[in-house]
Amino acid sequence: QVQLVESGGGLVQAGGSLRLACVASGSRYAMGWFRQAPGKDREFTASVNFSGGTTLYADSVKGRFTISRDNAKNTVYLQMNSLKPEDTAVYYCAATRRLITTDPLAYDSWGQGTQVTVSS
Repeated sequence: QVQLVESGGGLVQAGGSLRLACVASGSRYAMGWFRQAPGKDREFTASVNFSGGTTLYADSVKGRFTISRDNAKNTVYLQMNSLKPEDTAVYYCAATRRLITTDPLAYDSWGQGTQVTVSS
């Protein structure tokens, strides 16, 4: 399985921006970002196919978040703009050999997560 390490989480004021990064041990994977807020289930946030040409977004983040990848560096990014308190959660990077999908059950490898906290 692929090894994943997330970074870039932290504290930010509402309306601010943050960029998360996920370094992987390989590059031929579709990648996804999921998040889990306290007391809630883990939910899909964004995903990108192995080439970087196709992306999917949850309605709650569409227009504010952008997922991208640099396969030369085996790194996937999540640029988060116009952050809201509702975005507060632990964000997880995940990888799958299957086609790009929003389904967490399709993902084979997961990072340890990085905390994002947005103050009001």
